[in-house]
Amino acid sequence: MSTAIREMTSRPCYDAVVVGAGPNGLSAAITLAQAGRSVLVVEAEESVGGGARSGELTLPGYVHDLGSAIHPLGAASPFFNSLSLAEHGLEWVHPDAPLAHPLDGGIAAVLERSVDETGYTLGPDAAAYRRLLGPLVAAWDDIAPVLQGPLGVPRHPIALARFGVLALRPATMLARSVFDGERARALLAGNGAHSLLALEQPITGAFALTLAALGHVVGWPFPRGGAQKIADALAWRLGEIGGEIVTGARVSSLDELPPSRVILCDLTPNGLLKVAGSRIPPRFRRKMEGYRWGLGAFKVDWALDGPIPWSASDCLRAGTVHVGGSMEEIALGERTTWNGGHAERPFVLLAQQTLFDATRAPEGKHTAWAYCHVPNGSTFDMTERIEAQVERFAPGFRDRILARSISPPVELERQNANLVGGDVNGGIQDIRQLFTRPRAHHVPYATPVPGLYLCSSSTPPGGGVHGMCGYFAARAALRYSFQV
Repeated sequence: MSTAIREMTSRPCYDAVVVGAGPNGLSAAITLAQAGRSVLVVEAEESVGGGARSGELTLPGYVHDLGSAIHPLGAASPFFNSLSLAEHGLEWVHPDAPLAHPLDGGIAAVLERSVDETGYTLGPDAAAYRRLLGPLVAAWDDIAPVLQGPLGVPRHPIALARFGVLALRPATMLARSVFDGERARALLAGNGAHSLLALEQPITGAFALTLAALGHVVGWPFPRGGAQKIADALAWRLGEIGGEIVTGARVSSLDELPPSRVILCDLTPNGLLKVAGSRIPPRFRRKMEGYRWGLGAFKVDWALDGPIPWSASDCLRAGTVHVGGSMEEIALGERTTWNGGHAERPFVLLAQQTLFDATRAPEGKHTAWAYCHVPNGSTFDMTERIEAQVERFAPGFRDRILARSISPPVELERQNANLVGGDVNGGIQDIRQLFTRPRAHHVPYATPVPGLYLCSSSTPPGGGVHGMCGYFAARAALRYSFQV
């Protein structure tokens, strides 16, 4: 056992040890502790959080999110919602509008909480939007369980089939078949681009529809004070029910851990191979070595002297802004990146939390968080291209920059080893690897090693801060290793 772990643990043996204190690792630990199991969480970094951490990246007093920033999946997470995290300091902030998508000419499409009000911003496609999203929102409680967990027998197959007919389509095909106008097509394409796939690929329509529906069902909120509040609330809850956490203890081998009945790893497949070593059978090792990684992210955080001066004033009502122009422009940029290039006009995902959360910056000042997609592991500096895109829709933006922090893929991976090559989804989530991550198996969280499980975003349901990967991995461990 490593010195750091040995000095900070209270038991000679645990029922379970969790490697990694990201949202999934913490969720796995809580699930096990709730079942009466003794649990130790071991985290390499000095603070818990993984993809849900915050810090002063630019100037003193400016709080930036190191990983994810906007959390519709967290607000919709049935596991998070079962924990009363508000009692532990988590407060969701809901902007006036979840999302805005500016276009040239000072106009914008706006995703409002209401389906009808969203339609009003889409011109000739108002009725088409209501027909597309209205039934999906109404049936959300029937569809959501399939999207929030491993592949299984659906409880509401008819509702799922209706969703699947649309969701399996490429986002561009779906947008062209349903909408006539530029605004609605761009809004759908921007949501589809969260897939980190070329928009001509199947199931990108699923990402577009799911994120739009979430905006209407739960909004696109963020935690007051920073994403760190999510991790801190989970850690507090774990401690409250007897779980232990050791930070600053990087695990290089599972042999360093104290004895336990099961080990759950909030690690990617390659991370698992590094720490498990010879325990992994050759066939499973080859499978993990063949796991496919998605596009990377190039991230920029800004300290600003004032709000971003959007030409379309509606953008100031939104916590998230999709900066990329028309559907055709977004599709071109994502296709260029998918094929190994760097888009001249990248699609930029931007969050402006300080418009609604004054705790993140000094009085009168602001922050902004943004990233674009790049090839996995890219070393190309996209700062100028990102800022040019924002300036395009917000003339005078550059004049308000007080400081910036640049995080290319290598820096994102340094901050969080699970972001391999800057991949924020824990691996490609295409039609081949969406429900078969990290392999096709009736218990995708289990490994051939008895008592060893994966619980990261490289398992179903995939990327995002929602804790469901950890929850289901822990349930699998309880069923197959504890016979609960």
